Amino acid sequence: MIEAIIVEGLVYGILAIGVFISFRVLDFPDLTVEGSFPLGAAVAAAAVVGKTPFFMAAALALLAGALAGIGTALIHTRFRVPPLLAGIVMMTALYSVNLRVMGGRSNIQLIGHRPLIEFSTTWIPGLPADVGEALFFVVVVGLFIGLLDLFFHTELGLTMGALGDNEQMVIASASNPDTIKLIGVALSNSLVAFAGALASQHHGFADVNLGAGVVALGLASVMLGEILFRSNRIGAQLVRVVLGALLFKAIMFAARYYGYVAGITPNDLRLLTALMIILSLAIGRWKNRSLDRRSYRRSRSGFVPLLREEGNISLGREPGKSGEGPFMRKGSSSGTKGAQDD
Repeated sequence: MIEAIIVEGLVYGILAIGVFISFRVLDFPDLTVEGSFPLGAAVAAAAVVGKTPFFMAAALALLAGALAGIGTALIHTRFRVPPLLAGIVMMTALYSVNLRVMGGRSNIQLIGHRPLIEFSTTWIPGLPADVGEALFFVVVVGLFIGLLDLFFHTELGLTMGALGDNEQMVIASASNPDTIKLIGVALSNSLVAFAGALASQHHGFADVNLGAGVVALGLASVMLGEILFRSNRIGAQLVRVVLGALLFKAIMFAARYYGYVAGITPNDLRLLTALMIILSLAIGRWKNRSLDRRSYRRSRSGFVPLLREEGNISLGREPGKSGEGPFMRKGSSSGTKGAQDD
């Protein structure tokens, strides 16, 4: 059971990282995720059934997700459609696209077509299959976190990190915010689609309704992670998101198997997800207020924390340490964004 929670939590952790990039880094509420997740599953499943090697099928899923993200970003930037509406439009369109990809069927069964799972359970001889599978997904997710950490330390990544906080500052630095948004939303949805490809292998099927509720799942994972620990390092923030996804899946498993003790049925899981988001927001706000009170008391005593001084943030870099400490944000007590301040 623990191995199953780890595998499912890691698969959906990649999805949560995609949601983190759009919602937290870009400040772009993107509902395309509900369409790009089943898109990745559909593309990978159709390719694998067609005898395509899984790594090629996963690459196609990544590409399909990036194209979906580009479509959403273009609707927003070219036609000045609000991000939320642009995402709804693309999500609606992707439902039909997904049916096309799956040949008009709403479901593709992958019995006998799960090369990734077959490999992950046997890649370390001698290990139990479920342990080997869990280790394999730990390596895959660790690789993605490492690559994203490197990306967000590049000039483009740092500019992307600054965009969600202060678009005018990005414009002043001679960068085009529309282009940065396009790249960021494409990156976010490509990760979500890749998670969909992994989920289709893990579940053994691809379904056109696989994306129902994944936005709430991703948001809950991001917010649960934010109450675990604080960090201004992007690598730690990405790890935190994955830990949040693991915690979310553990809570869902517990509710599914032991919820009868408290009268919780599988029909209540969506309600439980919503309550977790609300609780995470409330805890995040309470922690921010506590932090602000401590900072105020320290400033009154003559000590002002460096990271919370007004105006000390420039393109996500820590003052005096160029290239280090991305995604530090200006001190704020509003919302969960302030959870990333320290």
